[in-house]
Amino acid sequence: MGCLFALFSLITPRFVLVILWLFTDYLAMAFGGWLYPTIGFFVAPTTTIAYAVAKNDLSTATGSVQAAGVLVIVIGVVIDLGLLGGASRSRRRQA
Repeated sequence: MGCLFALFSLITPRFVLVILWLFTDYLAMAFGGWLYPTIGFFVAPTTTIAYAVAKNDLSTATGSVQAAGVLVIVIGVVIDLGLLGGASRSRRRQA
């Protein structure tokens, strides 16, 4: 059961990124290109989604991210680090 949960938590943000890329221009408006979202897909998908939300919905008219947007990005980083760190912790328990 734990492996299923880990697999689901790793796939879900990537699935959301693919859906956003295929059916909306949400990522293109936030990043202005395809390179950073592609790197984010492989390295930190939750942070990539959080940055897109912060840039599109929680920014000022001049384009700078508000404090709430920074908080959303920080939460995305923490989630990504938790997903990566959780796998190493479970491997240590098994050994």
